[in-house]
Amino acid sequence: MKWQRASGILLHITSLPSKFGIGDLGPEAFRFADWLGAAGQRIWQVLPLGPVGYGESPYGLFSAFAGNPMLLSPDSLVERGWLVPADIARVPRFSQSRVEFERMVPWKNRLLHRAFERFGENRAASDSAAFAAFRQENCAWLDDFARFMTLKETNNNAPWWEWKAKIEPAPQEIEYHQFLQFEFYRQWSALKTHCAAQGIFLMGDLPIYVARDSADVWTHPEYFRTDVVAGVPPDYFSATGQLWGNPIYNWESIAVDGYRWWIERMRTSLKYFDAVRMDHFRGFEAYWEVAASETTAVKGSWVKGPGADLFHALEAELGKLPIVAENLGVITPEVEALRQEFRFPGMAVLQFAFGKDPQAPSFEPHNYVPNLVAYTGTHDNDTLIGWWRSEGGDSTRTVEDIQAEKAKARAYLATDGRQINWALIRALMMSVADTVLAPLQDILGLGSEARMNTPATASGNWRWRCRPGVLTADLAARLCQMVELYERGTKEQNDDKGISF
Repeated sequence: MKWQRASGILLHITSLPSKFGIGDLGPEAFRFADWLGAAGQRIWQVLPLGPVGYGESPYGLFSAFAGNPMLLSPDSLVERGWLVPADIARVPRFSQSRVEFERMVPWKNRLLHRAFERFGENRAASDSAAFAAFRQENCAWLDDFARFMTLKETNNNAPWWEWKAKIEPAPQEIEYHQFLQFEFYRQWSALKTHCAAQGIFLMGDLPIYVARDSADVWTHPEYFRTDVVAGVPPDYFSATGQLWGNPIYNWESIAVDGYRWWIERMRTSLKYFDAVRMDHFRGFEAYWEVAASETTAVKGSWVKGPGADLFHALEAELGKLPIVAENLGVITPEVEALRQEFRFPGMAVLQFAFGKDPQAPSFEPHNYVPNLVAYTGTHDNDTLIGWWRSEGGDSTRTVEDIQAEKAKARAYLATDGRQINWALIRALMMSVADTVLAPLQDILGLGSEARMNTPATASGNWRWRCRPGVLTADLAARLCQMVELYERGTKEQNDDKGISF
């Protein structure tokens, strides 16, 4: 993948403004794309879009292929005729700064069932034909997913290994979940087309693992091991490591048919995105394996992954892959050799450049290389302002460590700390890294209250929402000025130079 110098913003769909309790694929998503264009930004990165399970985490999904119905826009459903204005005339008073999953999900599920009823009653012949074509094109995963979700609901949302005697779902119940995926793909495609018209590329996020309680593991148990689980050893984020709990792949079984499951997973992702960030890339070279009985990730071992064989199989089928390799954490020469063999750009996180992280020197902008995607922070970081305001120590950093980080940052950036977020954004913009990205929270200068996720915590994450009206013309102009100053490429400039993958 090759970007001509570009910059962009990380903002998950759930964080968009909306009166319906959660960001969606409707009008506010289109407005955000327009604002990105006005700000000279070329890339919109989102988190995984699948249906979320335990803890509402987009990294613990019910499917590696499906979209999250909670992201469907009620406004768009009205435009389609599947809802009427009266259906959305009285909306509960949801928080505008947080996603209240507990209140929003049951309310929106009722709305989506109403939309499906009208779809069944009012759809034209062209709608039926399009729906049939979608089901046929996606039958490799859609039928099993729809059955999985229907059986899950029948069993009071219990995990599949606790289900009672299997009851074959009614065809209409299966069709409901197929309809939701059909509508998700239609709404996302409309947004993707609009972004392309603004010169904006969409970057997705592909989790390396799937949840145990997923249609994938339920349908293909031969591809997974549940006696061991995934995680990472102790690191910057946690002194006891991170125990993710996802089942480990049975790579020998997956390789038997030429990695077909992974090929279809990547094919589906590339229908939705122009490029994808490959989460935990190092796990393809070697992964941290922990017994399922353990309560932390401390006791584990590194086990060799599929390595280059997987990526050769993917590229033989799909061509050159537009992948960003998330190479954070315990990175070995073997991991870097794998990344460089396929010319995947790696990542740098500027917030980690000033502390004791083993990778800190490579996160300093003067050490960047062009084939790199540099971030102010990721969804797992505190916001820049939250990080800067932090004064107390934790399990990985003492008070003295924090003070030393800030002293180094002041010296490196030649700043007194005022508007520290803009000092860090500017340092990225002027670097040689081809691509720089910042979470919207850092652009807005928000504190820890806007943090998206705290690793190794099971609840209270993924809830932050952007308030209406904060994306001003002045803010767009400030970003656009940096784009022009550091030649990060307006749409017109990159139309001339070209952006290729």
